[in-house]
Amino acid sequence: MFFLSFLNSFSISMSFLHFPPWLHLIIFLSSLFIILKWKAAANKRKCNFPPSPPKIPIIGNLHQLGKLPHKSLWRLSQLYGPIMSLSLGRIEIIIISSVETARALLKIHDLQSCNRPQTHAIKKFSYNFLDIAFSPYSDYWREIRKICMLEFFSMKRVLSYKPIREQEVGLFIESISQSASCGAVVDLSEKSIALTAGVIFRIAFGKQFEGDGFHELISEVEALLGSYSASEFFPVPFVGEVFDWFSGRETRLERVFNEMNGLFQEVIDEHLCPQRPKPEQDDIIDVLLAISKNQVEPCSVVITHENIKAILFDIFLAGLDTSSITIVWAMAELAKNSKLMKKAQEEIRNYVGNKRKVTEKDVEELPYLKMIVKETLRLHPPAPLLLPRETISHFKIEDYNFYPKTMVQVNVWAIGRDPTYWKDPEEFLPERFAESSIDYKGQHFELLPFGAGRRICPGLNMGVKTVELALANLLYHYDWKLPNGMKEEDLDMEENSGLSLTIYKKLPLKLVPILYHP
Repeated sequence: MFFLSFLNSFSISMSFLHFPPWLHLIIFLSSLFIILKWKAAANKRKCNFPPSPPKIPIIGNLHQLGKLPHKSLWRLSQLYGPIMSLSLGRIEIIIISSVETARALLKIHDLQSCNRPQTHAIKKFSYNFLDIAFSPYSDYWREIRKICMLEFFSMKRVLSYKPIREQEVGLFIESISQSASCGAVVDLSEKSIALTAGVIFRIAFGKQFEGDGFHELISEVEALLGSYSASEFFPVPFVGEVFDWFSGRETRLERVFNEMNGLFQEVIDEHLCPQRPKPEQDDIIDVLLAISKNQVEPCSVVITHENIKAILFDIFLAGLDTSSITIVWAMAELAKNSKLMKKAQEEIRNYVGNKRKVTEKDVEELPYLKMIVKETLRLHPPAPLLLPRETISHFKIEDYNFYPKTMVQVNVWAIGRDPTYWKDPEEFLPERFAESSIDYKGQHFELLPFGAGRRICPGLNMGVKTVELALANLLYHYDWKLPNGMKEEDLDMEENSGLSLTIYKKLPLKLVPILYHP
């Protein structure tokens, strides 16, 4: 959840008994300096800035975030309004929590607020901001995004990956069949991660997913991206660096980056090997290497190995967890409501008949399945807080001033549960979309799982295709029951963010598949 997971990930020991005496003095003087500076800043408070909960010196509102910041922020917004400000150390941020204010920010003031804040971890993992997701708004960002939209994320290109998705979903179903044949419990959380990793590996690397701790590596990357270092949090020079040294954050950052960089470089080297067999279909690295080779000077964007690795970083970060999380939440909601599951199964089985598998072409004729995906994204957006924006110039929303270089974040989890726009917002009701044109592609601000405006997720179509195809096949091939005589109302639906940018089901989803015979 970007910096809002700082409280969970700030692993510095606060036991001063283990610190040398000179460090006590530094901490005391630094704290005094910060408090005095805090008071001075308060006296020069920006005019008509959004309201804020009471702050504690040095940490600001950090203590009010809790383990699930999107829920804590929603509760605070009930008291302080849909536009509120928070201070996290020296970092000030505005939180947007309503449809109207999100529309104003992401549509009316999109151009004025489409920059990204820059942190040390982001700079490191994005190869000095050479990616799309975290790169500042600039000529470079516009050009590299244009290349990626044309080469990877256009609907034509997304459809060209259909054989890969269908093959990987086939392997996914086959692996579950082995458990179904003996009545064993299946861990759908684990299986879904393996599925999405398999799809992304083949699209990006042109090779099969082999596991080997890759998901754990991406989780570590997310944890580091989802927090600020102490040196960014504390305004006093050297104090934060001391804390970072004691916490081992810098060492960890270097270790994780080197591991990720080594993996990417190894795969690029494999693609450059003259003995490599020509693939049936170019993967993302093939395409980028071809662009790099055919560039003619001068050109607006020079594609180097660093650019390629930065784009790969985005693809894995955005695609690995989000699709698998959505599959798991959808199946969990259906497992809690057998009537809805049966309705979805009847739609799929009646349409597909005896074909033994559901194809992407079939999915386009399954409206209730698509409603289930929309409803899952409403109740369980994979990233409940959109990646933070940074304002470029001054503007106003509802008479509140948004000053340049102010961080802004949208709580899409809160917006998706707003009773003003959603009847019975806590209920999982796919039918609510039956007579509705509301979609998740950035034009309807009641439903923003992928954002909107210039910073909308460019890979949303690719991710949703995988989710829909996987769900359709899970519901076609199997009936599902809860293990060990568990009742529907006993299924745990608690969320967990850990140190992640995403929100996943706290307990793995374990169900018993029963093979369906057409």
